[in-house]
Amino acid sequence: MTAPVGSTSSSKIKITEAVILMAGSGSRLNGPDGKSLKPLIPISGRPLISYALESLAAAGIRTVHAVVGFEAERLKSAMQPLAPDGMQLCFIENPQWQKQNGISLLAASSHVNAPFVLTMGDHIFESRMIELLISQAEPDCLNLAVDLKLKAIFDLQDAMKVILRADRVIEIGKDIQHYNAIDTGLFVCPAEIFSYLEQAQRKGDVSLADGVRAMAQEGKVRGVDIGNGHWFDIDTLEMLRHAQQNLA
Repeated sequence: MTAPVGSTSSSKIKITEAVILMAGSGSRLNGPDGKSLKPLIPISGRPLISYALESLAAAGIRTVHAVVGFEAERLKSAMQPLAPDGMQLCFIENPQWQKQNGISLLAASSHVNAPFVLTMGDHIFESRMIELLISQAEPDCLNLAVDLKLKAIFDLQDAMKVILRADRVIEIGKDIQHYNAIDTGLFVCPAEIFSYLEQAQRKGDVSLADGVRAMAQEGKVRGVDIGNGHWFDIDTLEMLRHAQQNLA
């Protein structure tokens, strides 16, 4: 298994760009009027998305490409002031935002320089997790930060499960019965991810997991253990409350 958080090994890869997928409506956490903007939901007095932006900035990311869709103009206006000093915040509109998140990542294909960090707009994670992932990344692989602390996962049923063999991801999906790791939603991606997503498309739709699975079948997805790193996936009101109770 790769080194956990705190490892001193370093990579020659220099990464300064990231993509954040945040085009959906966040229906499971939306307000009664259906107009709430999930990335702006307050957690401990701060907008949810501000945690990701600040962690990325602390890890050396200087350009963030945010893929937006639902209420795009309103979200862009509200997010601009949240960019940390020294970070360029760029927006990519996905007109097909109702489709799966692989379509949102494909929308970024002509905007981002690889390798790049990829994460989700509803995740909170420590900057040292990003630093670890970058330091351990292999340039010709899709590098996925994985959590081996299965008993610590708040909503295991909803989590994206991973089967690791040594440091290679061999399967990924929510319905896997026997697994040994959890996908944290944090990646370092090569340019190849876009061609795998295109190949995996069916009827014009594709999930990120479909692309990861296709790469894994060829031995091109590597799991990086986050060790004692902490992260939160905010999909439901229960997950929101859990994050609020556990954020330092």
